[in-house]
Amino acid sequence: MWELTALLLLVPSSGQAATLEKPILSLHPPWTTIFKGERVTLRCDGYHPLLLELRPISTLWYLGHLLLPSHKKSIEVQTPGVYRCQTRGAPVSDPIHLSVSNDWLILQVPYAAVFEGEPLVMRCRGWYDKVVYKLHYYHDGQPVRYFHSSANYTVPQARASDSGRYQCSGTMRIPVESAPMFSAKVAVTVQELFQAPVLRVMGRVEARGAALGGVVLRCETLLHPQKRDTPLQFAFYKYSRAVRRFDWGAEYTVPEPEVEELESHWCEVATASRSVRKRSPWLQLPGRGSPLDVASTTVPVPQAAALAPGNKPLSFRKPPLSISVPSITSVPNTTSAGLLFPAGGAPTAGPPACAPLTPLEQTTGALKPDMDLLLREMQLLKGLLSRVVLELKEPQAFPEHRDTLETPASHFAVSQGTPETTAVES
Repeated sequence: MWELTALLLLVPSSGQAATLEKPILSLHPPWTTIFKGERVTLRCDGYHPLLLELRPISTLWYLGHLLLPSHKKSIEVQTPGVYRCQTRGAPVSDPIHLSVSNDWLILQVPYAAVFEGEPLVMRCRGWYDKVVYKLHYYHDGQPVRYFHSSANYTVPQARASDSGRYQCSGTMRIPVESAPMFSAKVAVTVQELFQAPVLRVMGRVEARGAALGGVVLRCETLLHPQKRDTPLQFAFYKYSRAVRRFDWGAEYTVPEPEVEELESHWCEVATASRSVRKRSPWLQLPGRGSPLDVASTTVPVPQAAALAPGNKPLSFRKPPLSISVPSITSVPNTTSAGLLFPAGGAPTAGPPACAPLTPLEQTTGALKPDMDLLLREMQLLKGLLSRVVLELKEPQAFPEHRDTLETPASHFAVSQGTPETTAVES
């Protein structure tokens, strides 16, 4: 009964397991590549139960998918592979990949992730610590540093551009100086400490007493989960001028007089030591782009647009598309609102109907007439003249106009209101 009770007490609840963080696996010394025969120490730091167990099992160790027999907090290993650990009720830790080499020269890099702004240290090591001479370090095939003898290569403040494949070369005296030897290439990735910031509009604040109103801007970024406790500072700029220098606050209020220039603002985020600094793009206002401006919209203007006094373009009505001959009626001594053609004369070169009518338009017509409109006019006039000639030759065919058509010299007017054409006696 006691054994059953103890076992039940030692099993954490599902809620507890969900709140526990995965343990941290560390390597000592902190190099992922070792020579064959060497040993390193792995340590698992995380949650450990405080209850007294009948058979204490505080830590589980894995090599690949194989469960190792040890249950201690730290173990010594010399076998290559991927190691993980797990404490009771917690998730499995992040892996550590251990490599074992038989080469004369190895390049050792840190096992832990290197973040922006942190130092990146590499070591080119000879077989069982033999001194390496004429030492070169390479980054993506390009030499980056030379040493006369064994020395570590350090990047004081790593950047994302420092990621890549590294290699080293050198000579050793075994017992005489050897030819240059090269290590295997090792991939190094510099992790992003925090994302590039984005400036957003949070809302408007009203003026209260001596405090001026304005618009609140917020500089937003996201830290890496492993570095979420890193303190960051924020600065705000208008064009190239700093409106608020680095401070711990992520918000800034744009004064009311400068609200019209919101899109000229941007922000910058940095660590307290300024080892990592990132700026945001210019502020992008939601819903604002390039709305259609009616005043600046280009409206197609007819090629035959005449200029009225004052250089104001005339507005033209679209003429009728039909070119059929309308009926002819007799209107004594009247002129319509349309253009009047003199007796025996040709139509003017202007458009058939325009508003407003001016003496300049009635005498000279429009400047540079549109060819399509002019062709329609000529076709319409041709049909009218053909009808008049036919009436003169065969008046019996048009008895209703026998008394009115006394002379071919008649005035024709095109009405603005209707497409009908009337004959006006002189």
